[in-house]
Amino acid sequence: MAEEQKELLARLRRVEIRARGLSHQIFAGEYHSAFKGRGMAFSEVREYRYGDDVRNIDWNVTARFNQPYIKVFEEERELTVMLLVDVSGSRLFGTELLTKKNVMTEVAAILAFSAIQNNDKIGVILFSDRVEQFIPPKKGRKHILRIIWELMSFQPTGKQTDVGGALRYLTNAIRKRCTTFLLSDFLDYEGEALRFTDALNIASNKHDMVGLRVYDPREVTLPNVGLLRLGDAETGRTCWIDSSDAGFRARYHEAAVQREADLQRAFLRAGVDWANISTAEDYVYPLVKLFKQRG
Repeated sequence: MAEEQKELLARLRRVEIRARGLSHQIFAGEYHSAFKGRGMAFSEVREYRYGDDVRNIDWNVTARFNQPYIKVFEEERELTVMLLVDVSGSRLFGTELLTKKNVMTEVAAILAFSAIQNNDKIGVILFSDRVEQFIPPKKGRKHILRIIWELMSFQPTGKQTDVGGALRYLTNAIRKRCTTFLLSDFLDYEGEALRFTDALNIASNKHDMVGLRVYDPREVTLPNVGLLRLGDAETGRTCWIDSSDAGFRARYHEAAVQREADLQRAFLRAGVDWANISTAEDYVYPLVKLFKQRG
């Protein structure tokens, strides 16, 4: 147990170094322009200067001093940022160097460090088929390290996925508008239909939502390697399939493409920005692309 904790602490340090470096070098400016504050807040009154917007003239002060004064506004920059992170059984899947859990942890760490660099609060909701843990929004490095530690070490009670339940919890727990990153593989279906579209629509009306789909390439395309035993980490069901069957591989791929199309359609209808992040590729590019699109 002590050895396992030692390894977790070493991983925590590695994740912190990488996330802090990336947030400084790449994401700081992109994040600031992509995720704006709540609006403009009154700052001060000063004398009118040529070129100032006459719509901002403070007529009461102008009348008192018998010369024009204007109201000055500044961007109300501070945000509350929430990370909704899927900790269901399927996050442990990975056929590349990293599992989906590894990628979600590192992406969440980068977002957290980017947030505190911009003086924003950051909070977390960990969810499976229930809300597993809620860490209220706060600032500071110690707070972020606690978040990363929980993402690495947390053992969920549930194994399945209920994205809608997490979104409803967010809507009730966070009263003021916030920026929310939803990190999941979004394998949450009732038959062939996504189960969380209504909750997504409601949450996106209240909050600025961003969907980050993390997937493994083998969930989209099967290799031709003969007999394979497939297991569902969320239900415990397993089955054998013949991956040398070209027809089966084609149907498997078509089903994966359809799932992605359904998810993108749900995001579009809800007005939610999103990005796809593969465990086989560097997650920096899709994040930077997303930030640039929003900036």
